Amino acid sequence: MAQIRKTRNQPIRRRNVRSGIFLTFEGIEGSGKTTQCHRLNTTLRSLGYSVLETREPGGTTYAEHIRTLLLDHQTNTHDAEQMTAECETALVLAARSQHVTHKILPALARGTVVICDRFTDSTLAYQGYGRKLPLDTLKTMCAFVAQGLTPDLTFLFDLPVKEGLRRRQRSQDQNRLDRESVAFHNRVRKGFLSLADQEPDRIVIMNGKESPEQLRKTIQHHVMDFFQNTRRRITKTRSSTPSGRA
Repeated sequence: MAQIRKTRNQPIRRRNVRSGIFLTFEGIEGSGKTTQCHRLNTTLRSLGYSVLETREPGGTTYAEHIRTLLLDHQTNTHDAEQMTAECETALVLAARSQHVTHKILPALARGTVVICDRFTDSTLAYQGYGRKLPLDTLKTMCAFVAQGLTPDLTFLFDLPVKEGLRRRQRSQDQNRLDRESVAFHNRVRKGFLSLADQEPDRIVIMNGKESPEQLRKTIQHHVMDFFQNTRRRITKTRSSTPSGRA
């Protein structure tokens, strides 16, 4: 039988071979999930855990370039050529392929706690429910590019769409999705809630109207409870420096 030779620059494809913990944060625009990603990162590092905080789309050099193309609010402003839903999906998945292979799986293999701002659930909610692309096809494609990787625990931040968009209007970081219709964002929200109904053991619904501090405490409780009940060997470091965002 011929042996497969790996070149120096060829990444090793791992399929769920990990000892770390994969936590994801999901929600509509303006739901407050990114703030809570930062807070959990800080909390876990202060407790001595090895943590990688990252985001989607993004996380690696190529993936961040794709993020700019996807979210730049001027992408469809100066060009009559509109981005199709299929093109948008392909770009999201291309970014995830780079992210999973070069960032997330290596960190999990080291026993790191990975905190990711958006993952597969966002693809199903935005491109599936929001853009109305076939969910079964999307699930197959997501599983392929993620190499079968699924989150251990997901926090879904829920609040009314109009409230979320109001928050985004005050942000200096407006993106292309912020300009979508309220109807689109309502479909996305319903999509997230439907996914939560399908996987209640993994997805924890958080009330986005609660104070940031109350949300932080609730999330920390769920995470520490998960840590105590898992058999994974989570890496702890001697340093407690609250940094490490990808």
